[in-house]
Amino acid sequence: MSKFIKDLAIKKMKQLSTEELLHYSKQNGVIITRLQAQQIISYLQNHSVDPFDDQGRHKMLIELSRITDRETAKKSEKLFHELIKAYGLEHLFN
Repeated sequence: MSKFIKDLAIKKMKQLSTEELLHYSKQNGVIITRLQAQQIISYLQNHSVDPFDDQGRHKMLIELSRITDRETAKKSEKLFHELIKAYGLEHLFN
């Protein structure tokens, strides 16, 4: 079951639109510009990203920090961990 959930999450990341990312970021208090959203989407679509692995997540957050800024990357990481805990998915993450 966990492989299915992981594959589904990665597929969603690859198919995320700029509008969806802007909506989710605003909804969760992580403000980004349209250009930043487009750059993030481009990164996700063109790179192999594994958010379930510590190293993959770290690499993704470094890139997010480069595209946006360090504070936005920190907010995003905090939100990510809150969502993992809220949905009881800790067991899926290394």
